[in-house]
Amino acid sequence: MQRHDLVMARGSTLSFENFRKHFVEIAGTDFGMHSPRWVTHYGNAARQADRYRDGRVFLSGDAAHIHYPAGGQGQNLGIQDAVNLGWKLAITLRGNGSDDLLDTYESERHPVGARVLTNTRAQTALQRPGAHVEALRDIMGDLIDMDVVRQRLGVMITALDIRYDTNGDHPLAGRRVPDGDLITAEGDTRVCELLRSGRPMLLQLNGNQVSSAQGWLDRLEVVDARSRAERWAVPGVGDIAVPAAILVRPDGYAAWVGGEPEGDGLAESLPTWFGPAA
Repeated sequence: MQRHDLVMARGSTLSFENFRKHFVEIAGTDFGMHSPRWVTHYGNAARQADRYRDGRVFLSGDAAHIHYPAGGQGQNLGIQDAVNLGWKLAITLRGNGSDDLLDTYESERHPVGARVLTNTRAQTALQRPGAHVEALRDIMGDLIDMDVVRQRLGVMITALDIRYDTNGDHPLAGRRVPDGDLITAEGDTRVCELLRSGRPMLLQLNGNQVSSAQGWLDRLEVVDARSRAERWAVPGVGDIAVPAAILVRPDGYAAWVGGEPEGDGLAESLPTWFGPAA
């Protein structure tokens, strides 16, 4: 049950003592809070730019979208914008990218931003006072008791269910590559550790070799590794068999996934994302 008197009128002044008083009423304690540096309140100024690119101008982070801070999604959203755009700009500045590659920044990230605005608006609506919203919160509370609902909302708010269009049928294609435990010639490592160079990577797993990447070795790191696990957990999908090879973008998403060493689509994926062969 939401207390109507806890919802402050627009333009009212918030004091720390007032905040602490209401916090104690809700939580039973103030957890020792004291000496705030800054006290304010905020509304739901949800906005999104119509476009993320106009010629040589790109928008990302708070310049592209702002929303109610429900779920703490803003930082993740902005960082992923920047990483998505950053590697595409880098490849283009090195002479291997194109306008088509730069256009994928907007086509990939604009829908993600729109979805965050949608789910934060829904959470804002659930926080409003009134009998109708209280009834809706009760129903949502019952639904969230269900595992399938919690999992669906969890992967959405954490952005772990994002899937970009990479023209691949494999369940991992276009998704974030799991941070699996690997063994390389240099020793034990993890997928995320291999991404530190910021370069595209062809990850060849469990003895499989991909020969059709020879024309891209000037900009592509090739890593041979063995997976400690036979299956990887993919949020929003479930467990999948560790594939033979993965073409990993610098932002950690799979541009191509091969079930077999020479799986269909690699020859098309390499120039699409990383330019023509040398």
